[in-house]
Amino acid sequence: MNELARRLHAALPQTQCTRCGYPDCEGYAQAIAAGEADINQCPPGGAEGVARLAALTGRPLLPLNPVHGTEGPRTVAVIDEDWCIGCTLCLKACPTDAILGGNKRMHTVVEPYCTGCELCIPVCPVDCIGLENVSGSRTGWQAWSPAQAAQALERYEFHSYRSKRDDGDQQKRLEEKAEAKLADLPATTHGAEGAEAERKRAIIQQALERAQSRRAAP
Repeated sequence: MNELARRLHAALPQTQCTRCGYPDCEGYAQAIAAGEADINQCPPGGAEGVARLAALTGRPLLPLNPVHGTEGPRTVAVIDEDWCIGCTLCLKACPTDAILGGNKRMHTVVEPYCTGCELCIPVCPVDCIGLENVSGSRTGWQAWSPAQAAQALERYEFHSYRSKRDDGDQQKRLEEKAEAKLADLPATTHGAEGAEAERKRAIIQQALERAQSRRAAP
């Protein structure tokens, strides 16, 4: 990020909710800095958040764009444990790893880590997740503290690192399987002759080349 984008990023509440239309708060900050996004697209920041972004960019103050949502209190997700089926979909959706649980086991939310992003709600197949107001009448940035925003960002950055690491491990396993398959061509094409044997060889070779190209990509 350039300096302006870093300052804009620091002025966001770090819910990582994507309601601004970007994949995370950093993406939104970069879009504002590049002139590609308006300053009024962050509902969790509310009117004060828009004012902060206006001051940093020198742009005119705008009302919060209702297309992206409305200003409200800070919330945390709550799981109805009587209905939870342990599908783990909410674990994967949570940007701060605030949900604990295992496959086919009851899940629970660690309240201090939840940003109220709401990303867990649409993925729940049994609608057992709700939101609880934890800031009373305080809304927008008034409902957040700098310490809470810093913690949310730290947890999101670790979540992103872990997800990329796990994806890399999975990719490596797939590449190793493709390489093993290619090495085992004689057995794989056993009984196949002529065009059929060549077709099988071509399929395996193409799979290996795709894996190798992904490995070489930055």
